[in-house]
Amino acid sequence: MEVNSGPSPTDWMGSNGKPKFRWDAIRKVTGEKNFSFDFRAKDLPGWPEQQGYAFMLKATDAEHRFEGIDLSVLGADLQPDRLLLQKDLADKGLQAPDSMGKGFYGEHILLPVGETAPLLGHPVAILFYKDFDRFQAAKRALLFEKSAVKYGEFTGPKPPANYGAGRFVRIGGAQPYEAPLFAPFQNGSIKGAFDGNEVVWPPFTPDRELFMPEVIKRKRGSGFEDSLHASSLDPTVAEQAMDAAMLIADEIEQARNNPDKLVLARRGFSQSIDPCAMEPDNCTAWYDAKNRSLYIMTATQSPAGVASGAAAMVKDNSQAPVERIILLTGSTVGYGSKDYSVFPYYAIAACLYSDGMPVRMANNRYEQFQLGMKRHSIEMDVTITADRKTGKFEVLKGAYVCNGGGRENLSVAVSHVAARGAQSIYYFPKSDLTAVALATRAVEAGSMRGFGSLQSLSVTEVMVDEIAGELGLDPIELRRRNALREGWQNTQGGVQAGDPRLLEMLDLAAKHPLWVNRQKAKADFEAANPGKRYGVGFAQVQQVYGSSGDPSILVLEFDSNGKLSMRHCVQEIGTGATTAQQVMVWQALGKAPDEVEFGVTEFPELPLTSAWADQKLQDEYSKNNPYWVPSIVPDMSSSSSVYYIGFATRQAARFLLEFTLWPAARAIWSEGAGGGAMSSFNVQLADLRIGPDGLGGAGMKPIAFEQLARKAHEMGLITGVAVHTYSRWEWARAEFDIPGVGLRNLPIDALAVRYGDGAPAALKNRMTVAGYDFIKRKSATYPPTQRSSAGPTTYTPASYIVELNVNTFTGQVQVMSHHGLMDPGTMIVPELVSGQLQGGAAMGIGHALMEELPLYEDGPGNGTWNFNRYTLPRARDVAVWTQTADYLPPLSETSPPKGLAELGMVPMVAAVSNALSHAVGKRFYHYPVTPQKIKEALSQTASSVVSGEALREQQAQATANQ
Repeated sequence: MEVNSGPSPTDWMGSNGKPKFRWDAIRKVTGEKNFSFDFRAKDLPGWPEQQGYAFMLKATDAEHRFEGIDLSVLGADLQPDRLLLQKDLADKGLQAPDSMGKGFYGEHILLPVGETAPLLGHPVAILFYKDFDRFQAAKRALLFEKSAVKYGEFTGPKPPANYGAGRFVRIGGAQPYEAPLFAPFQNGSIKGAFDGNEVVWPPFTPDRELFMPEVIKRKRGSGFEDSLHASSLDPTVAEQAMDAAMLIADEIEQARNNPDKLVLARRGFSQSIDPCAMEPDNCTAWYDAKNRSLYIMTATQSPAGVASGAAAMVKDNSQAPVERIILLTGSTVGYGSKDYSVFPYYAIAACLYSDGMPVRMANNRYEQFQLGMKRHSIEMDVTITADRKTGKFEVLKGAYVCNGGGRENLSVAVSHVAARGAQSIYYFPKSDLTAVALATRAVEAGSMRGFGSLQSLSVTEVMVDEIAGELGLDPIELRRRNALREGWQNTQGGVQAGDPRLLEMLDLAAKHPLWVNRQKAKADFEAANPGKRYGVGFAQVQQVYGSSGDPSILVLEFDSNGKLSMRHCVQEIGTGATTAQQVMVWQALGKAPDEVEFGVTEFPELPLTSAWADQKLQDEYSKNNPYWVPSIVPDMSSSSSVYYIGFATRQAARFLLEFTLWPAARAIWSEGAGGGAMSSFNVQLADLRIGPDGLGGAGMKPIAFEQLARKAHEMGLITGVAVHTYSRWEWARAEFDIPGVGLRNLPIDALAVRYGDGAPAALKNRMTVAGYDFIKRKSATYPPTQRSSAGPTTYTPASYIVELNVNTFTGQVQVMSHHGLMDPGTMIVPELVSGQLQGGAAMGIGHALMEELPLYEDGPGNGTWNFNRYTLPRARDVAVWTQTADYLPPLSETSPPKGLAELGMVPMVAAVSNALSHAVGKRFYHYPVTPQKIKEALSQTASSVVSGEALREQQAQATANQ
């Protein structure tokens, strides 16, 4: 759980349910320990006072064999108390965790002597010190010191085998809402093999030696793994898919020769960048041999992932037996870089050799650049065909090749999300999308914000603008003609949830003054500012939130004094998720929790188990195993907290409202002669309203939560509830026979309850599972396993209009203003939504214009990168005082909130690129668009103008001579 869990002041919450500030704001601004980076062993109850320190040496050469360590530069005084190599770890039975599949975290924890590093920056040794001064002096002495790591024979790069290749083909029906002729969701997809780095599609010839990556059944739950796995079981599916792909290829060729069709093919590139989270990776670990316990304090977005990885790492280890793992986390910020990071496992390994001392490992910024996860660079080859008369799109064909570096992590899932995200907001009757994840010697790339779709969406949006230019259409009008409508299918054959509202947003953007007046503003600005070019650009996308396997779990209870407590799986990663979950509780119960625990991974009230299941096993478990769920605890990823993780929060709070507060309120309002004040009214559950004074509605006097709590305990009602929920693009449901309530079918798949003080002994005797009554479901209805192949079905749309100018002498870009438009559904905390949009805009501008890391020897893996070399956007770069935003109001008071943390940055990249095109007359498909690239474009544009003028002069002279 998070270290700051426990009793919590509630003065941050206004009496109207609107927070005055974030739940954790005071702790942050007053400098209390908050991030795990802030904590030492002595700050943690039950830990030893003294701790040791460790750091790693890393390979900066990925073409020669590693031959060992030479620490002579440290002299006698600074030698480590313990030097760990891979052989030491192997002798103790320690290997890289396989909890996410073999190779996910690499083959080895440390690079074995005699092998070539699979990636630049791979750790080769851990140096442990018992005192800080010697540790710090040694670490400084070895910074940039090349002699410490010895290399031998040249081998050339030795990255692992490539990670995956998949192809997803769809041919739609006669109408966008009709069943497709072929689609990944309904039929299946194509699993590719590799000949070196060349992807080979079936049918495979027996005389060709190919490598086919294993399909891992459970990674991030992108759904594509399930589709590929299903296709691998039936070769005819791939044959049908390849036939469909050939039909699409033929249609593209025919379109090239048809004057009524437009075919636009472009190659794009999106660069590797660093997430630049303020808190570097860090972990403090302690092995208590006496009690066979492993204590971990770390920064992570996936607490359950760390716990399961640590368990896999020490499982059945007779030399360092572990029977209990205690995981603590701090509030963190990662932008994906702390999602299934390998970093904690180095500290865990070190603590097993520290003679019982806790070991702290924490990156400085050089180390974070060298070892921290990056955003994938992606090479893209994209073709779009359209009808010239109608402007309707017909085919989208794209290949998205991700450079995953030398450690797999979530590279396969990222490549798949790039492919599924390429559709953007448009309907394509036919699509052929290829996702490839390559292994290289580059630094590890993983789950950074945008998760592949940022890269693919940016290219699609710039191509749409170029197509509009070719067709002579306004770019927003072209988007209107092709935007998805309710009930239309995505490129996987799935149907988006609810009304996309894309046309509504496009209409609003088309009326914005920046867009309406862009041509006149360009003429006026350039006339007043010689040497500068003015441009306005637009882009609109929709970004998925959630994955195809989203669980959530929490416990919510109160005592007879009205003290409300919550234990929750949600982990704070900077977005304000811990604040929003508590606001949701207030909205249902009229009270924020008095005591909270976040980042919880263990819920004894719900003794659940999880194991991968195909459809047959899922059907069996649904009927016969009330303890089984597809997944227990979520990761903090995929912008899932407000809707998917919050769904369980809303269900738990609603449960207490309906089955506890409502009966208690009825009893209070019915007290007195003649059935009390309520008897003459027809008060129903739907009439209840939460207000500053408590629970009221339908003309009844509001009742404070504390009074309701006393009454509920007195009546022996349910006073605590533990729930688990699960979605696979559709919510699981289960039937429960609840004592005192009856048979109920609810959108949850596990339930436990606690009864009030006045409950009869028969009910209290049922509370045998951690003080709760675990109610075994009668049956459960889970979404079909095939539904994970539907691609995303929950999206949030957003757009930007960007105004900028370009200095034609230097190529420098000044973003003058930008206007954002978003459909967030019902906003739980509007200020948090605004913060995500503002921060995302800055990140998008940085990606579009300045941030970039070289991939190989001159990149961050060499250990010399820091912010003196890496350019981040400053306030002056992002129009901080001239940015504006509008939000669509929810369609109704029951509209759910939508996930959006990733979304704020995604459309900004293409909007900036389109604005640059308006300014300088050149399309940009390779990012970042640096001043040098702009100057080259301006030079090419000027040459084209000169060439055009010369041609016109020649034509005029020829006419005169005639």
